[in-house]
Amino acid sequence: MDISVVIPLLNEEESLPELHRWIKEVMDNNGFSYEIIFIDDGSTDESWKIIQNLTEEFPEVKGIKFRRNYGKSQALNAGFKKALGDVIITMDADLQDNPEEIPGLYQMIKNDGYELVSGWKKVRHDSKIKKNIPSKLFNWAARKVSGLNLHDFNCGLKAYDQKVIKEINVYGEMHRYIPFLAKNAGFNKIGEKIVQHQARKYGETKFGSDRFIKGVLDLITLWFLTRFSKRPMHLFGSLGLLMFIIGGFTIFGILAVKAYKLYYGIPAHLVTDRPWFYIAIAAMILGSQFFLSGFLGEMIINTNNQVKRYTVEQEVNFNSYPKTDKAFGITSTSMGKAPDSSPSGESSFES
Repeated sequence: MDISVVIPLLNEEESLPELHRWIKEVMDNNGFSYEIIFIDDGSTDESWKIIQNLTEEFPEVKGIKFRRNYGKSQALNAGFKKALGDVIITMDADLQDNPEEIPGLYQMIKNDGYELVSGWKKVRHDSKIKKNIPSKLFNWAARKVSGLNLHDFNCGLKAYDQKVIKEINVYGEMHRYIPFLAKNAGFNKIGEKIVQHQARKYGETKFGSDRFIKGVLDLITLWFLTRFSKRPMHLFGSLGLLMFIIGGFTIFGILAVKAYKLYYGIPAHLVTDRPWFYIAIAAMILGSQFFLSGFLGEMIINTNNQVKRYTVEQEVNFNSYPKTDKAFGITSTSMGKAPDSSPSGESSFES
């Protein structure tokens, strides 16, 4: 199958029939084999009924319905698990993403060698105050943190090689940072394509100030997890050491001044009367807590056997071991190239 179109949605009953007709027209005109996966993220209107009707009439249409609203990231993750296409296209259901862009995105993945292509709505048809300005600030921060020179991280219109969406785990509100997640998973061929943005035809935007705030918080979370999730002691240990140094030097300074005054008979206050003494003690206690947090983080990581540590792209010649002692769990096999552990030739190892 050439393309899987994954479309998360919430209360888009008016746009769904038109969106399906538009996608079908583009696919048929270009001769693609395809599927359309609608994920109903807890709609309260007739969206699911429309999806059911489309699935009965068109075999290429598939639907997933959540019991309640879980969020766009969870909807995308559910669609990614079911997608069978060589190239996966994601888009919003509000008709603001133009299906005419699909062939160009497909070509960039299949012919130009990109693993992920993100759309860039260079000309937007949204409110400048409510959406455009916050979006520009958000994208600037995302570029600085991720190191990816993308202009529109939050654009719903994206294209992925299948191996990308089968590797990454989209959770929480991390759908905005899928390019960042892909980069951290080792997929570095990430590109951008200017796409046409349509004015909203039906309903109202679901973008609010709370989503902007959550996006910033998620960006900080992703930065932390990217840099310190495997070795939390690097962060907490450094902070603990810094606090110990501050507290230690402060205590040393207080005691040195006290000793100097006593030696020369200069009247001096008690050490416990000085506020810097308590500041130093608080700093050292805080340093101990940082160290303890780092140790706990290391223990959690080392005892969690389900965390994926790395991904192997290909294996060769591992089935050429000679016959050895079975106590080591190695048995004799024939010579030759080891088969790939997955259709894409990738396998995941867990510690």
